[in-house]
Amino acid sequence: MAKSKRSSSKAATIHDQKLDRGEGGELHQIAAGNVPVLTTAQGGPVSDDQNSLKIGPRGPALLEDFHFREKIFHFDHERIPERVVHARGYGAHGFFENYKPLAKYTRADLFQRAGERTPAFVRFSTVAGSKGSADLARDVRGFAVKLYTQQGNWDIVGNNIPVFFIQDAIKFPDIIHAVKEEPDRAFPQAQSAHDNFWDFISLTPESMHMIMWVMSDRAIPRSFRFMEGFGVHTFRLINAKNESTFVKFHWKPKLGLQSVLWNEAVKINGADPDFHRRDLWTAIQTGNFPEWELQFQLFDQAFADSFEFDVLDPTKIIPEEVLPPIPVGRLVLDRMPDNFFAETEQVAFMTQNVPPGVDFSNDPLLQGRNFSYLDTQLKRLGSPNFTHIPINAPKCPFHHFQQDGHMAMRNPVGPVNYQPNSFGEGPRESPEAGFTPFADLEEGAKRRLRAESFADHYSQARQFFISQTRGEQHHIAAALTFELSKVQTQVIRERMVSHLLNIDETLANRVAAALGLKAMPKPADAAMPTRQDLEESPALSIVEKGPQRFEGRKLGILVTDGSDAAIVKALKTALKREKATFEIIAPKVGGAKLSDGSWIEADQMVDGGPSVLYDAVALLPAKTAIDDLVQESTARDFVADAFAHCKFIGYVEAVMPLFEKAGIAETLDEGVIALKSSKDVAGFVNTLGKLRLWSREPGVKMR
Repeated sequence: MAKSKRSSSKAATIHDQKLDRGEGGELHQIAAGNVPVLTTAQGGPVSDDQNSLKIGPRGPALLEDFHFREKIFHFDHERIPERVVHARGYGAHGFFENYKPLAKYTRADLFQRAGERTPAFVRFSTVAGSKGSADLARDVRGFAVKLYTQQGNWDIVGNNIPVFFIQDAIKFPDIIHAVKEEPDRAFPQAQSAHDNFWDFISLTPESMHMIMWVMSDRAIPRSFRFMEGFGVHTFRLINAKNESTFVKFHWKPKLGLQSVLWNEAVKINGADPDFHRRDLWTAIQTGNFPEWELQFQLFDQAFADSFEFDVLDPTKIIPEEVLPPIPVGRLVLDRMPDNFFAETEQVAFMTQNVPPGVDFSNDPLLQGRNFSYLDTQLKRLGSPNFTHIPINAPKCPFHHFQQDGHMAMRNPVGPVNYQPNSFGEGPRESPEAGFTPFADLEEGAKRRLRAESFADHYSQARQFFISQTRGEQHHIAAALTFELSKVQTQVIRERMVSHLLNIDETLANRVAAALGLKAMPKPADAAMPTRQDLEESPALSIVEKGPQRFEGRKLGILVTDGSDAAIVKALKTALKREKATFEIIAPKVGGAKLSDGSWIEADQMVDGGPSVLYDAVALLPAKTAIDDLVQESTARDFVADAFAHCKFIGYVEAVMPLFEKAGIAETLDEGVIALKSSKDVAGFVNTLGKLRLWSREPGVKMR
């Protein structure tokens, strides 16, 4: 049997091939009749399982697509009671404040008045893991915002990555099935490092841009507070004149971007699997309210027509250097839920919840999400009356004739429960105030196909990679190597490297060498060649866009009996000035007696507060206590990890034997700063704004 090849002329032609994996995992083209025909659950044969039914290649999805409806319906109802995806979540209440009127672009009420505050609830989450999985899994993070506007609830159901794995919602069950635990063994949990995921990815070139993001440090954020949010899709804004402007939604964290290293993530998951939850809880409970700025990328049809890529393709971005986002308001989280289950667990987000003045595009993934989410809420929450649950109920007046059903908390009042009626009872539709979709013209044959304008799968993946700093590129290569090293099927590894060759040859060679491939595969057949002319986008790099301040971060201060009280006091004062926090770590959780005889309470014991939990550390043990610390393996790990993770370290002279025991005494650099007296503290704390000394990384053996 001949090996199949992807067409290089039209992206859609791959869907005319019948593919199967043969012996050794190789891909074979199977003649019709040699394999069972895929059917619906009713037994009807399926002609295309890759594309939903549309009007034209770029047109809207059609409600009559019974195969997609059945497939997504069954997928949405696979599990109870936790979410199929985004099961591991944490939420908080707050508000959105509009900067200035935006009537030029939209008639949405919340954007009509400067300073308008709209109540909000935000749920952050991981995608792949169960409710009991750890926070620092390498994964996409959900960033879902519910705004309780005066025109009903608006759900911006986004992620911390602006693109997605697939271009058409009909493939959503497949990507999630592939990334979840393998069905015959129920592991690995909350991990993508296994055969099923990489088999699917290596057979789905449209995923390559997303893979660059997920293998980057974006997939292991330091905190919810330090990550971006994106609406992913292209939406429309509609003004009072029924004029349309395309928009992409961005949430920019006030405290800047920050992630952890993979070696840190593994250790944080062991030390505190609730790390992200605890961080958000602590920030809000102590009055350090997280804040993001909502920014719009606004563009018209002319820009959409002239842009290098299709704005309806959810695997593509519009670089910020090409189209700078415009700040329009701020989101502040200032209150935790009163009850986790009643609010965070029962909150229901749906992309189709938009106010008048916000509308959809024909993005096929968005169209499918609009169709799917209602089913999801019905299954999870058990009733069509899930909007009766307070966290999901609008905060504006609402009126309708929906009645009865499981767990109905309210019903229409009076004798009339229908319209039209001649009694003048009940609400009526309003063409003026109600939601009206943009009257776009659509034409084309009803077909299952993929637009040719969606066919470039590698160019933006390459752009993302070359936009990273050298250290970030190393992290991507290391992540790919680790993930593929867990794949047992050799041909899947080779297939992935063949895709990497279309993204960056150096990256592909580095991964292939680390995996020990005996020979380099040929580059994967590409529907369109990779563009080499796309410029670097610094906005895609976390390091390039670093916050350059220590605000919102945490210093770990290691003390013992006899530690210098003046230095401890100076650190507290300097950190307060920087709007940063600290924790005291001591040999005993009760605390320690400082040099001036004062007692300081400890937040952590040395073996319960490893340095991975902190953004920087200060080592202040007394000389009389250092011999005991040197004998503690956890103390040695505390120092060795802080150094290996490129963190800034403040120290007193007594620490030198611990440096020697940790194996770093001969490699101390400018990131290891002596605190000879309290006068040195201000300079040390000012340095912490850099967050990491990345120049140290090539010299330490870790990822």
